[in-house]
Amino acid sequence: MTKPHKIALVNSSSFGRIFPEHVKRLEKIGEVKRFTVDQNIPGEELARLLDGYDLIISSVTPFFDKTFFENKDKLLLISRHGIGYNNIDLEAAKAHDTLVSIVSALVERDAVAENNVANLLALMRKTWQSATAARNDRWKERAQYVGHSLLHKKAGLIGIGNTGSLVAQILRGGFLCEVCAYDPNVDQLTMDTYGVKKVELDELLRTSDVICLCASLNEDNYHMLSFEEVEKMKNGVYISNSARGALVDEQAVVEGLESGKIAGFATDVLEVEPGHADHPYLRFDNVIVTPHTSAYTMECLENMGLKCVDDIEKAVRGECPDRAVQPVSSSVLPL
Repeated sequence: MTKPHKIALVNSSSFGRIFPEHVKRLEKIGEVKRFTVDQNIPGEELARLLDGYDLIISSVTPFFDKTFFENKDKLLLISRHGIGYNNIDLEAAKAHDTLVSIVSALVERDAVAENNVANLLALMRKTWQSATAARNDRWKERAQYVGHSLLHKKAGLIGIGNTGSLVAQILRGGFLCEVCAYDPNVDQLTMDTYGVKKVELDELLRTSDVICLCASLNEDNYHMLSFEEVEKMKNGVYISNSARGALVDEQAVVEGLESGKIAGFATDVLEVEPGHADHPYLRFDNVIVTPHTSAYTMECLENMGLKCVDDIEKAVRGECPDRAVQPVSSSVLPL
């Protein structure tokens, strides 16, 4: 008997690999196939590739733009294997009668916040350089790996929503940092609950010893840290980004590293992913680049996968998935 649905797993390197039972549940609904495509694949080409697939689980790429939806046959649901959805044109999805759902930010919160601070610490304490030296029989060189303490530093958070609020708690409670934050969407009363001072971006840049990026990406904050902003930073600042690569102008960061304005930069994200060995960040010993693995804990990936499976099971039953950022569809049964 032919199953009525076809499910595409697009650009997700982790869904169903660590927890294969998630794929087995989907196979009860329909054929499941993996697709790996360039993040900038044209919408029309992407639509042709996914012809016949009416359910999609997608990573942070590719871009499901207006052209994609205009050329796509029936598509019931795009379930994001993550919390962001800036790669999906929601208005075009609505016009195409396609639901769009995301993972609750709370699922990723702990893992991403932990990784932001872990990368920052590894950077400041020169952990990977000293560990590499020990592995290569250069133990006696240890005096070269004197780092800086995070304790009592002034920390500036860009974005203090779901992830940023936990980063603030870790920095205040664990490292006794004085924490300020820039976030136009959060008022001082809310920041008071985290023990954080609300500031404008200029003040954060001028006064912070360490800066943690925890903001979602939107049309208003693309390259929000560029040449002018780097110039305003304290000399010897450390920066950790676990949010989106396009929040920073990569060339501005490179020049900041070259001049010494930026003492170290840790990032789990790049503007164009996947990254490659010739990326300019990788020329620097005081840079840590991880391959978008902030959410890669067993606990987080299990819950992310379960959410996507639940989304698809609900959609085929005519129910609207939880955390639907585009909930309008004729396929959803009235309550």
